[in-house]
Amino acid sequence: MLNSADNIQVTHAGSLPRTPELIAANAAKELGNVENFDALLTEAVVDLVARQKSLGVTVPGDGEYGKSMSSAVDYGAWWSYSFDRLAGLEIDESSAWVTERTLSEPGNVQLTGFGFRRDRALFPAAYSDPESGIFVGKPKLFPKVVGPLSYTGQAAIASDVRNFRKGLEASGYTEGFLTSLSPGSASRIGNDHYATQEEYIWACADALREEYLAITGAGLILQIDDPSIAENFDQIEPEPSVADYQAFTRIRVEALNYALRGIPEEQVRFHLCWGSWHGPHTTDIEMKNIVEVMLEINAGAYSFEAANVRHEHEWRVWEEVALPEGKLILPGIVSHATNVVEHPELVADRIERFARAVGRENVLASTDCGLGGRVHPDIALAKLRTLAEGAELASRRLWS
Repeated sequence: MLNSADNIQVTHAGSLPRTPELIAANAAKELGNVENFDALLTEAVVDLVARQKSLGVTVPGDGEYGKSMSSAVDYGAWWSYSFDRLAGLEIDESSAWVTERTLSEPGNVQLTGFGFRRDRALFPAAYSDPESGIFVGKPKLFPKVVGPLSYTGQAAIASDVRNFRKGLEASGYTEGFLTSLSPGSASRIGNDHYATQEEYIWACADALREEYLAITGAGLILQIDDPSIAENFDQIEPEPSVADYQAFTRIRVEALNYALRGIPEEQVRFHLCWGSWHGPHTTDIEMKNIVEVMLEINAGAYSFEAANVRHEHEWRVWEEVALPEGKLILPGIVSHATNVVEHPELVADRIERFARAVGRENVLASTDCGLGGRVHPDIALAKLRTLAEGAELASRRLWS
């Protein structure tokens, strides 16, 4: 895994805006029209990798182009991704689990209905106002587990690997990453089969391991996307103690480490976020209360939000927490939560804070979360460009 030995490397969190042609092709594919889809997808991925090169990204991804998406807004991507690549699911016409309220008790933490957030309860008028700008959309239909889970995405991940490899070779890259879902996040859909939530999570780990092995076996970096580690905190009612939440979360960490067993840590990076909706986020768990749990994950690098205004101050956590030897951090330096394009000077300042805290060679400049579907495509490209410009400026300062 590339570090920043000589200059600050530039990467991103995964999702990038799809082209209008790819969005239309995905929509047609969902209706059964797959003519020329594979060729169009390959061309789109190769072009995207080349665009990342031109923008100054040094560790690219495939933009998650191979994951089902027929809309410019990707808030339903994980649900359709699970349904596309796991057997044992069916569409839940009622989605009753979304609204069902489950109260937790000390020592017995449980997620309540997925439609509930304590943040939403504090700002009901804002969340219900279509003019507020809060990202509240969700898929109309959700999958649920109705039988034993197994992995069925072999052809899909083979296509992802093949297309991305072609793009990397065409643009002269030596390293790139593909994203995959964590067991903890895959298990955040309705369950009518497994007896306990823990049994369900471990079944997800067994199924998803096949995708992890396919990515790393192809010599690529595997990025585990896991909003569940931090975001679950907001979906527990009432607010749990930090100790209870850490214990609740460690089950998900243990299942992920089980799924990653035998995979070299230097081929794994982990992405933590507090959720991509554009809300107040006043009930987010603080980084200081989750960072040690995150570092228990067997990964060589850790990606996390650090540019949005709710969490930017938390760079100071790394003045107190020792980054394990040989590990890297990929802090978000530009944010998906604003249309304002960060100035390169600000980008450089943010990078330098982390470099002073953990060592310049251990910092890669990244984005808070995936930019695809969260800002306009033109703004997303501008953010990647300013990220690279700021990283170049920080490199001159740090290596002068």
